[in-house]
Amino acid sequence: MLTRYAQHALTWVDLVAPTPSEVRALMKEFDLDPLIAEELLVPSFKPKVERRGDAIYMILHFPAMRNGMRASSSRPEQEIDFVIGKHFLITARYENIDPLHSFAKAFEVNSVLGRGGSTHGGHLFAGMVRKLYEALGNECDNLHRHLQDIEDRIFKGDERRMVIELSQTGRVIHDFRQALAPHRDMLRSYEPVGNRVFGAEYSYYVRETIGAYERVESALENLRDSLSELRATNDSLLNTKQNEIMKTLTVLAFVFLPLQFIASLFGMNTINNPIIGLPADFWILLGGMGILAFTCFLYFKRKGWL
Repeated sequence: MLTRYAQHALTWVDLVAPTPSEVRALMKEFDLDPLIAEELLVPSFKPKVERRGDAIYMILHFPAMRNGMRASSSRPEQEIDFVIGKHFLITARYENIDPLHSFAKAFEVNSVLGRGGSTHGGHLFAGMVRKLYEALGNECDNLHRHLQDIEDRIFKGDERRMVIELSQTGRVIHDFRQALAPHRDMLRSYEPVGNRVFGAEYSYYVRETIGAYERVESALENLRDSLSELRATNDSLLNTKQNEIMKTLTVLAFVFLPLQFIASLFGMNTINNPIIGLPADFWILLGGMGILAFTCFLYFKRKGWL
């Protein structure tokens, strides 16, 4: 599907799962390198930045996330291909990416109101990527709130279930970081190429974009640290609970061991067995066992084992 947006002399073409006929038409309209046109048709697994003639071709992968948790996608990453020219920007993607919808609405409104702040494709690219990083920052906020909810549930005694929650959240943060890891190098590689195409003053916009990325990176580091602390706390509480359970079971076993010994001793089928045969032999044995159990209980209580 092809959607076209125009703002004065600047054109943005957004491709979703592009077809060969759409790419061929764009190749002729914007005089694109055939190698770029070929790469637009299929997803790429590696990011890249390269200049082809008067256009810059760039591939970035963004985390496929929604509301703080991974979206229902076959891959944890979503690819966007950018073809950046002086009077145009072409984006190609293979899945729906929500922040681009809101960016498109803002672009249309500015076009209608005549506010066009972007004078070339480089400005439009920088603004679009900053918008994407802003959306990723919101995802980090959602993850932070999710970790706070996990923390509350940990201290309410739900440690066992939180082991799974922490593992799932850790996987999301890991996928997030893995997807964004190459962005710093890609943006730094893009800066000198962009300066040659759009002029030396364009460095300011690229560095603004790098700053937006670094804010997301910093938020991810904080999330990773918070996750590590919560895991350590949850493991500590689980171990404490398990130790308490084991201590209680050990004490109970120690209490019942002498009682079991007495019951086995007086249950032996012998002729001269004391107490057995008296009128109240059962109650005498039961009372003695009860006194022994109570004595053990008091002893353990005094030692602080119970």
